[in-house]
Amino acid sequence: MTSENLSFKKVQYDFTAHLRDPENAAAPSDIEDRRMEVYRGLFYRNVKNFIDNAFPVLRKLYNEEDWHKMVREFFANHQSVSPYFKDISLEFLTYLQNEREPRIEDPVFINELAHYEWLEINITFSDIEPDLSTINKHGDLLTGIPVLSPLAKMHGYHYPVHKIKPSFQPEEPSKEVHFLMVHRDLQDKVTFTELNPITAMLVDTLAENNCKTGQQCLDEIVKQINHPNPEIVFKGGEQTLKQLRSSEIILGTKIT
Repeated sequence: MTSENLSFKKVQYDFTAHLRDPENAAAPSDIEDRRMEVYRGLFYRNVKNFIDNAFPVLRKLYNEEDWHKMVREFFANHQSVSPYFKDISLEFLTYLQNEREPRIEDPVFINELAHYEWLEINITFSDIEPDLSTINKHGDLLTGIPVLSPLAKMHGYHYPVHKIKPSFQPEEPSKEVHFLMVHRDLQDKVTFTELNPITAMLVDTLAENNCKTGQQCLDEIVKQINHPNPEIVFKGGEQTLKQLRSSEIILGTKIT
């Protein structure tokens, strides 16, 4: 590599390093600060606005100074894997979960709330399209193999993240796990649903066993919970399967 190329690469490195962390990285000496200020503001504001919009509840829990400081640290220090703007929310979540040291201003549920808000973004902008040609929309959910929508994601949280707001910030985890389903229907409407533990177990069983009938999945649940009256579980499970289909969390049964 020629000295000219090396010199140009150094200018590029100095330029980008300064944009990421202007307080600790000097700008290239041959670019006037007035021009650098335009780039500093443009790049940072774009990233910050995207994060503000992706995590609106988390944003409201911080004052302006602390939020700015956190976003600036992410912008300066996180090495993003994806070059796409649409993935900034995942990159920010990764930063919170794996890189950020807890600060006094951080709520104890910061990672769970951020994951919940990211999940909405992930489902909303997913480009996955269900293959409806392989699904019988009106198939029997007990004798057939139920098909979960690829646009339905369930996650268990130790804090009630779906209820958190500035006036409600729990300091201790709940006694029971909150199972929250985020899903997008065929009209692209995104909905949040809180599931009881048995329904969450059914959804999890369906997701893990894509070759078993609804009845076989219910049989597994009865064995797991050792219910004294299996008929109650079967009857409630059949009704739950129908409810999940009506909300398009289950799309139908597999055509075999």
